[in-house]
Amino acid sequence: MHSRFRRTSSIKPAILGAILIPAGANAASNQANLPQPTEVTTSEEKPVSKYVLDYEMKTLDGKPVKLESYKGKVILMVNVASKCGLTPQYKGLEALYKQYKDDGLVIIGFPANNFGNQEPGSDKEIAEFCSLNYGVTFPMMSKVSVKGKDVHPLYKQLAAQPEPVGGAPQWNFDKFLVNHEGEVVIRHSPRITPEDKNLIADIERLIKDAS
Repeated sequence: MHSRFRRTSSIKPAILGAILIPAGANAASNQANLPQPTEVTTSEEKPVSKYVLDYEMKTLDGKPVKLESYKGKVILMVNVASKCGLTPQYKGLEALYKQYKDDGLVIIGFPANNFGNQEPGSDKEIAEFCSLNYGVTFPMMSKVSVKGKDVHPLYKQLAAQPEPVGGAPQWNFDKFLVNHEGEVVIRHSPRITPEDKNLIADIERLIKDAS
């Protein structure tokens, strides 16, 4: 009897010893041995927004204008120049503007000196040239860069669009069409004149969609 009790009591310290081992010590050790999570990266980039009216520009006479003020209209954005072989397109652009402005078209000119130094003048000189030679009445913005390291954010966003809309302007008088919701949807190359039937058809279709 007595020897049996002694054997039982000799087990208790071992059991108690096991129970009294701090749980945190083993947990910390096990945690250290676990593989650490790695940061997951993806090569996919967030698609660039088609909405291109989140910019405040200045007109040739220095007045600030928010492009968002043109939302609801069909917009033809054109990078222009005064000393280019395509400069006579000003005449066609003005005629196009007069023909469709009451239907909801606005043409916005963005003078740029990125191609062959063909827009070297000041904003004042550009305004005088456009008025005297072509009677331009559509909105004209202050001179900007449309490509390269100093590209304006608007044209950086336009260039980042998926094909066939995206890409930096090829030359002066590249044309981007923006629908009434402010989304750039169509592009026409510099040599597509304002009288081109496909350009006019696109404008008429976008005006109809806006009504």
